[in-house]
Amino acid sequence: MKILAAMLALLIALAAVSSGIGASHLSPSALWSDNHALAELARQVVVDIRLPRTVLAILTGASLGLAGAVLQGLLRNPLADPGIMGISSTAALGSVIAFYFGFNLVVAGGVLGSLAAVLILVTLAGRQTGTLTLLLAGMALSNLAIALTSLALNLAPSPMATYEILFWLLGSVADRSWHHVTIALPLMLAGWAVLGSTGKGLDALALGEEVAHSLGINLIRLRWSAVAGTALAVGAAVSVTGSIGFIGLVVPHLLRPLVGHRSARLLPACALGGAILLLAADIVIRLLSLTVELKLGVATALLGAPFLLVKVLRMRERE
Repeated sequence: MKILAAMLALLIALAAVSSGIGASHLSPSALWSDNHALAELARQVVVDIRLPRTVLAILTGASLGLAGAVLQGLLRNPLADPGIMGISSTAALGSVIAFYFGFNLVVAGGVLGSLAAVLILVTLAGRQTGTLTLLLAGMALSNLAIALTSLALNLAPSPMATYEILFWLLGSVADRSWHHVTIALPLMLAGWAVLGSTGKGLDALALGEEVAHSLGINLIRLRWSAVAGTALAVGAAVSVTGSIGFIGLVVPHLLRPLVGHRSARLLPACALGGAILLLAADIVIRLLSLTVELKLGVATALLGAPFLLVKVLRMRERE
């Protein structure tokens, strides 16, 4: 519990830092200034611009970290991650299709896309598929989703639409509003609740399917809970932020040595860890003050790809 409390304190501190940095250099304390013009300006900058970005980074990071931990436990695959397994790319494809055809259901498109990807992966896992086959299946799903998304971009009737979709796909929490938070939050909360309910089943499944069944675990219900929770949480996150990868891969591996493998501690720790990592990455991007702000999805890919390579090499050495 001390580790979880420390992580929560760190997250609160990072949220305070995030709400206090920006191009305008306005401090949140200006909200209570006697100067009404300054207070109004601070409200617009801090409350309407910085806070939605901060909240969305926390929510997205928590969704990806929690989903990554559940997928690794369900598939018993240390490389399972919403991005690597093609879930994020397929969710992005669903959102792009909804946007491309003018539907006002971008979030629903993301959820349906991620649902399709997770169903395929869980079906393969049910056939005792090995780690390599699952990884290849995820890569195939990801490549197919990227190819179809590229096709949509190529056929887009407007260059401006192509430009907008392309930049959204890079993944970012910049230029987001409370509207994005409110449309994604209910689905994320529902996804968290469903994913959190899988803890007992995942602990039993770690001992093997036969042992889990003998302990009274309904494996079909467990898989469907993981499918539905991941689809809701990741689909909603991707639909408002674009593709942000590797959070779900990195966070569980970093936290297992600290909190252990028991889901009662690991799942909430991964949710907090994902929120901390993504928010910290966003803060670093803003502090760099580059001419063109680095997209958050690009930053996490630059950090996560070497981590994945190291994990693959270690698995190869064990074999």
